[in-house]
Amino acid sequence: MIDVDELAAVLANGSRDIEGVYRFVIQPKSGLREFRTVKHGFLITIAGEARIRANGSDYYMRPGSVFHAAPDMHLEWQATGLSPFKYDLLFYSLNKSGDVGGEHLCDRHFVLEPGAIPGMLEWLDMLHQNNHAAGGIAKLRAKQIFLSIMHQVLAGCQRQESASPSAKKVIEDAVAYVNGHYMNTLTLSELAELHAMSPKRFSYYFHKYTGFRPIDYVIHYRMEKARELLKAGKFPIRDVAASVGYANPLYFSRVFQQKFGMSPSAYNKIYVSEPPVS
Repeated sequence: MIDVDELAAVLANGSRDIEGVYRFVIQPKSGLREFRTVKHGFLITIAGEARIRANGSDYYMRPGSVFHAAPDMHLEWQATGLSPFKYDLLFYSLNKSGDVGGEHLCDRHFVLEPGAIPGMLEWLDMLHQNNHAAGGIAKLRAKQIFLSIMHQVLAGCQRQESASPSAKKVIEDAVAYVNGHYMNTLTLSELAELHAMSPKRFSYYFHKYTGFRPIDYVIHYRMEKARELLKAGKFPIRDVAASVGYANPLYFSRVFQQKFGMSPSAYNKIYVSEPPVS
């Protein structure tokens, strides 16, 4: 998940020169087999649909979707719709001399979803014309247009985010859902779909606001409930396991031991007091 404002700052502050602007069309069900990228670049979808795989991660492109890749990535894509997949590739150079610390944002692969941007095709056509024209004025204009396009894309992403329910509220609702359904089978895909997010976006925000990955939180909450049941009385381990969503008591015992450093039966012996002798 990319911080839109951070990406805008990266594009605004650094030296970004255009290395090439190209337009391609892939016919339905055709594609490009795996290859290794050599430059930084944005792929802007004009028409059609496609699946892009970057270093094993899949992205699904539609008109308006903007994909970013960096050098030395394994990439392949295939047109998935009934009409040709038409897109522009905008390659740029990246001067990191003024950047500070850590992994650079522009060295990642990601997709931006700005929604419909009026006049985008006209902006792209102007970029093609000026980038292929001779002279410094045309090159300067091409760079200006490139930044204008990216401004519109990132502003569109920001509008999309502000128009949807706050991510924090979505995660609060997701936590409440897990707390009420922990005994059921819960998967990342199901939780993400239930809360109208992609699995990657849901996992990002869940970790951001809770400190847990979604399934790690499910396990954590189940173990806390199991501990409460064990403290409440000497219930059979298989019953405790089933009560917190585990059909296999042996697997439950392994997870419990990983969490608390002891088996459920050992926990019973230590923390559940014997009834007083009359």
